[in-house]
Amino acid sequence: MKRTMFFAALVMCLAFVTVGYAAAFPDALVQKMMGMKADAEAKKDMPATIDGLPIVTGEEANKLLKNKAIFLDNRVKSQVDAEKIAGAQWFFCDSLIKDPALASKLDKSKEYVVYCNGVKCWRSPAVGMMLKQLGFAKVYWYRDGLPDWKKRGLPTE
Repeated sequence: MKRTMFFAALVMCLAFVTVGYAAAFPDALVQKMMGMKADAEAKKDMPATIDGLPIVTGEEANKLLKNKAIFLDNRVKSQVDAEKIAGAQWFFCDSLIKDPALASKLDKSKEYVVYCNGVKCWRSPAVGMMLKQLGFAKVYWYRDGLPDWKKRGLPTE
């Protein structure tokens, strides 16, 4: 009986989550993001490329920062509070999934660099794909993220 109730509750939760996401983002995008999340939980690397989402190296990311691109840190708040790329703004992936209207606070004419904890982190590629879906043209994924930035001795705060 408990097992049946558990599975019924699980199915209801999954249906609720899927319906909530589907209203904002296409099913294929949601499935891709959830697949990346599962890969991250299994400690697998994120894809080497994602169609429509240009990847930048640390050197290219630094040039974009110098040219006034906006860096969006997609990690959990406690990590961002501990250290982030100098000048980066917190833009939490999980919140954007639940409320795509959060992207309306961003200017679609600006350049954005999304990053998180490196190649095993799913949040920055997910944010990049969602922003692209929402009509942002100038979004770059810093796949190597904060670990690479720090290794290069670039400024953090």
